[in-house]
Amino acid sequence: MGILHPRHMAGAFAVLALMGSSALARTNPLLQPSTLPYEAPRFDLITDADFPPAFEQGMQEQNNEIHAITANPDRPDFVNTIEALERAGSTLHRVDMTFDNLYSANSNPRLDAIKTKFAPLLTQHEDEIYLNTALFNRVATVFHKRNSLDLTQEQMHVLTEWYHRFLHAGASLSSREKTRLKDLNSKLSVLESSFQQKLVAATKAAGLVVDVEKKLSGLDANALSTAYNAAGAAGHKGRWLLPLQNTTQQPSLAVLKDRETRHALFEKSWTRAEQNDGNDTRALIVRIAHLRAEKARLLGFRNYAAYQLENQMARTPEAANDFMNQLVAPTRAAQDEEEQALTQLIQAEGSTFSLAPWDWDFYADKLRRKTLGYSEDDLKPYFELKTVLEDGVFYAATSLYGITFNQRHDIPVYQSDVVVYEVRDKDDAPLGLMYFDYFARDNKFGGAWMSNFVEQSKLLKQKPVIYNVGNFVKAAPGQPQLITFDDVITMFHEFGHALHGLFADQVYPSVSGANVARDFVEFPSQFNENWALYPKVFAHYARHYQTGATMPESLQKKLFDARHFNAGHRLGEVVSAAMLDMKWHTMSPNRKIKDVDRFESNMLEKSGLDTAHVPPRYRSSYFLHIWGNGYQAGYYAYLWTQMLDHDAFDWFRKHGGLTRANGQRFRDLVLSRGHTEDYDAMFEAFTGHSPDIKPMLDFYGLRAD
Repeated sequence: MGILHPRHMAGAFAVLALMGSSALARTNPLLQPSTLPYEAPRFDLITDADFPPAFEQGMQEQNNEIHAITANPDRPDFVNTIEALERAGSTLHRVDMTFDNLYSANSNPRLDAIKTKFAPLLTQHEDEIYLNTALFNRVATVFHKRNSLDLTQEQMHVLTEWYHRFLHAGASLSSREKTRLKDLNSKLSVLESSFQQKLVAATKAAGLVVDVEKKLSGLDANALSTAYNAAGAAGHKGRWLLPLQNTTQQPSLAVLKDRETRHALFEKSWTRAEQNDGNDTRALIVRIAHLRAEKARLLGFRNYAAYQLENQMARTPEAANDFMNQLVAPTRAAQDEEEQALTQLIQAEGSTFSLAPWDWDFYADKLRRKTLGYSEDDLKPYFELKTVLEDGVFYAATSLYGITFNQRHDIPVYQSDVVVYEVRDKDDAPLGLMYFDYFARDNKFGGAWMSNFVEQSKLLKQKPVIYNVGNFVKAAPGQPQLITFDDVITMFHEFGHALHGLFADQVYPSVSGANVARDFVEFPSQFNENWALYPKVFAHYARHYQTGATMPESLQKKLFDARHFNAGHRLGEVVSAAMLDMKWHTMSPNRKIKDVDRFESNMLEKSGLDTAHVPPRYRSSYFLHIWGNGYQAGYYAYLWTQMLDHDAFDWFRKHGGLTRANGQRFRDLVLSRGHTEDYDAMFEAFTGHSPDIKPMLDFYGLRAD
């Protein structure tokens, strides 16, 4: 779960002729602002073939805009340099944002080819902008006289960000060093795109095909029907297919009774990108890691993590590692207790095998039934997707912030399952537009995310157009769309990101909404998860899909009490993945890694966690977050922001919980601020203190050292 692509200056520098540009503008729906409400994309008109010429013209337009800035004979000031940069590239940004969505959520071979062609060009263009000496000199001139300028707080922050962004990109390097940096960036863009494409193909190819239905004992009728239909669609008529989700553990492992099937499914997941079938990603990630390390050294940093974290809330990899190390001992203690309890359950049933990773979820579900008295099957009838969305996610947002939602049927979508809602503010003023694309497809990246089609900006007179994407299992035709409680949490999580974008109230697009540091951007989303189990909200949406009855209090209590259940496993798989990410990105550029699996296993053995029974949430070979989605040296952010979220929710509990006043305060001090303040200052303004890890440990029922 996460956010896809904060605003960046995308584009590819090339001297491209403007021949026929006026004709393109008349026929290509990407080359001009949409006439739909909120400038929503014209998916009824856009075709794959529109993207290449739109990218090319968008790049040339931005080149012309940059040239106009550097050629301006007037002395550099905030308006003719910084504000001009904020305006530059609007066409390219519109094209890029639309393409990113389709490529990630609804791709095809044509889009893959476009990505392969334009990724290095986009990177090259970004380099030509940030490594433009004349442009940097203008930015630096404005920055160095900043204290004599009559700037607003937002303007001062925007100016500082632009200056440091140029430095971070290598603007102060020599000509020779800039040439090498451009080469590194170009190679990385190609490799990262290749990783994404190989992983999608590998995940699709690695689904488990089962020949005998009894081997799928434990799956309900709907899941069996879905698996049978999926197999038929994939060319395995008369069999069953369990497609893989992006994580190591697969949902079916919690219910499949046949141990051999569980083992086979786990192995398919664990080795999905290591099959030497053309989609093996291991050589790619070694190359990416080495090039990133070399880039960091060129820019004056000891490793890539130090380079990445320079502008994050944690600031240094040491701070991030110190934070994660505080979680190791209490998490390991919980894991050991959980492993012992599951082993005892296995032995009590008369089995003699040792607990393995593919057994954990199955026996944890059994233990949950035994100790807490419920299973996921007991819960699902109370979680119908549309009811959860409208009477849960939307209800909490209305209660806290006064906003309202109306479904729009007149906005074109890129896939028939997508639904669109208009969001209005507390005074009924238009606030933004929201798309929801929840169902898994084999041409969609795994996981869940939020991003924008249009970003809020008073300068550009734009309101936000936002989308949430998930990968829920779609019900068979005619069946109710029931989801798991994990899916419920995902919906609240991604909508927390959406609120961050919807409440953006900035003049300048580069600091608007969710364009914040990785270790702050997950704070609003993970904070919003808390409302899923808030009694008043829960009672409003957790209703039986047939009778409309609310979930019985006895079952509600069991679910609420389960907060601490399996906490060592749930937290541990994320901690180990975050440590794995950090290990890859703190290595020296001189280190030669010949065996990815050995590098990974050595790190996991030294983590202090029980990774033998609780493998990382993502293995190196399919860790999309860090090799293709911008979370390199940043996966720890999911943990760091849990600390922020639980600390902030602790403030809510102490001040009356779900109230309009509390929601307005959170909106005013956090959700509406974008990146216009220091993150520590923003957090402390809301809570009254610096971040405290104790509420996070309390949430998981863990004991601090």
